[in-house]
Order: sequence, then C-alpha cells, then structure tokens
Amino acid sequence: MDIKGQFWNDDDSEGDNESEEFLYGVQGSCAADLYRHPQLDADIEAVKEIYSENSVSIREYGTIDDVDIDLHINISFLDEEVSTAWKVLRTEPIVLRLRFSLSQYLDGPEPSIEVFQPSNKEGFGLGLQLKKILGMFTSQQWKHLSNDFLKTQQEKRHSWFKTSGTIKKFRAGLSIFSPIPKSPSFPIIQDSMLKGKLGVPDLRVGRLMNRSISCTMKNPKVEVFGYPPSPQVSGHCKNIPTLEYGFLVQIMKYAEQRIPTLNEYCVVCDEQHVFQNGSMLKPAVCTRELCVFSFYTLGVMSGAAEEVATGAEVVDLLVAMCRAALESPRKSIIFEPYPSVVDPTDPKTLAFNPKKKNYERLQKALDSVMSIREMTQGWGSHMEQ
Repeated sequence: MDIKGQFWNDDDSEGDNESEEFLYGVQGSCAADLYRHPQLDADIEAVKEIYSENSVSIREYGTIDDVDIDLHINISFLDEEVSTAWKVLRTEPIVLRLRFSLSQYLDGPEPSIEVFQPSNKEGFGLGLQLKKILGMFTSQQWKHLSNDFLKTQQEKRHSWFKTSGTIKKFRAGLSIFSPIPKSPSFPIIQDSMLKGKLGVPDLRVGRLMNRSISCTMKNPKVEVFGYPPSPQVSGHCKNIPTLEYGFLVQIMKYAEQRIPTLNEYCVVCDEQHVFQNGSMLKPAVCTRELCVFSFYTLGVMSGAAEEVATGAEVVDLLVAMCRAALESPRKSIIFEPYPSVVDPTDPKTLAFNPKKKNYERLQKALDSVMSIREMTQGWGSHMEQ
C-alpha cells in the first residue's frame, strides 16, 4: 500500500483549487440568475405610486431566493389617548414585514408576517393582534392567489377604460370595485402619474375613488370606559379590498381598515364585542367560553390583551352583588378570599388586607363607587359645558 498516494502534491492542490473556483463561479452565476418576479416589481411600484417612496423597503436574499418587503403603515390618525392605551407610538409607522419567494412571488409559499414598531420593543400587544389578523387574511387569500390570477384581475381593470378616457359599461361594472378606505396614509388616488396610466380624466377618477368607506377614528364621542362603535366603521373593516393595485396594496389597505377598530374585536377569535354602552378602550378578550379558556388557561394571545372585556352593565351588576353580599350574615363565606388591594396613597401598605378583614371599610369603599351610568351621565354633562 502506497501511503504517499493518500496525500496531494502541489499540482493536485492547485488543480483542486481551480475546480473549487469553477464551482463557486457556477454557484455565483446561479445566484445571479435569480430574478425578482415582474409581478413583484409591479406591486412594489403600485405601493410607491399610491402611498409614497418611503412606504416600502426591500431586502433581497438571492442565495436562498427570498425577499423581505417592509410596508410602513401610518398610524398618526389615532387619538393620543388611544395610542397611549394601546401602547403604540403614533408618530412612528407600524411595519409589516412579509417574506416572499424572490423569483416566484405569489406562486411561492405563503409569506411569513412580522408586525413591529422599530422603537417600540416591549409590550407591543397591538402587533400580536394585527399579526394574527393579517396571517388569517393572507391564508384565505393564498388559496386562490397566483401571479397569473393577479395579472388577469389587473387586465380586467384596464379593460374597463378606453383610450379616449371614458369608462365602458360604467354602471354595470361599478360593482367590481371594492370600497377603498380613506385614511391619512391612504390618500384618494389623484396622482397625476397614476391618472395618466389609467387614462381617465381627473373628475372621473375622483368620483370613482371617492366611493370609499372611512375606517378612521377621528369622530368618536369619548365615553368613560371606551369608544362607541360606529356602525359604518364596524360593518366594513373586514371587507376584502380590491386586488386591482396588487397584493401589497391590498394587504396595506386591509391593515388600515382594521387598525382603528382593533379594540372592538376579540384578540382571540376576532369577532366583534357586543356591548350596550360602547366598546372597550383597549383590545381585550371577549366573554365567549372558548376564548376565555384559551386566554386564561392556555395563554393564547396573552401578550395582546390584559383582561377579558366586561361590559359596563356587568360592572354595575358586580358592584351591586358585592353590596348585597356585605349585608348578608354569610358575608365572611362569600368574601373568601378577602380582597387584597394596595393603598393608592401608600404603595407599601394594603388598603384591604386578608389578614385584617374589615367589612365596614369595604362597605364604605363600595358606597363611594359610582355606577357606570352615573359616571357617563356626569361625563356627558361635563363635555357639554
């Protein structure tokens, strides 16, 4: 056995280096051959035209055929008290990060979704709720979505417009246009560049695009425990936006529709809360048994909400039941465990201590609690003044 034959000489080593360089060159050329799908390019341009150049950013991973698309959602339309309660920064956009196949786009795997604010690292529960909502939305859309399907939808849209600037069969075809929500980050499409591409006079574009459903939060009348839901807002925020400007614009519009009313929907099942006196100010879990069990026992969406939504009428009922219990001879049994409450004036002591049960003090505390109806009436008269 020739031991020397197991070792390379200098010539063999050089030849191997050459082969390695050749293979590296082939891999490099393969990576270079990966291209961004034309439909992805078209959708990115649509976002820039309808929103702005800064509304989208792209990061490509050519070697693994992936691309991250960051969509920036403007939330400056939220009221100050709402943004504070939701723990969001209204001066900074919310970023939707979607990861697609670079070369396949809509024909590839369903995109992963991340929702975040760059400067809001902790306690961003809104992001968890919105991520779940957009994940369900994308999964539903992905069942029938493809590059060819999207191209066909856009060609149908273009076929409604004549080169002379008139719309064929306008009344008959008006129903194909889905409502377009208005918000500060989604202006009515009156951009001269886009008008030129559509070939439609300014007046007609304005009339067409003004068929919109507003899902903003600018005009709710403030109540003590939240905002009364607007029938116009709540009824249309789950509408699926049109695909005529591409999937990226569609998911941005859907996010804009949902954000203002997130407090009106359960963070677990995404069904609307039903309250007599308006919705909660902060996102919460609804009172359906499965949602309560999932939230408290399984910890589902525990980072998106702090409590189960309790209607104002239920709060009044609970206070009344406590008062009745204090008048009962069985109060020591009913109030077991006895409440443990920190004194707001002295955080180091307990105002109500289970080791020192004081039912008279508890009675005085309950007597000082106003009903929700009294609070809202007092707040309403204060607002009128």
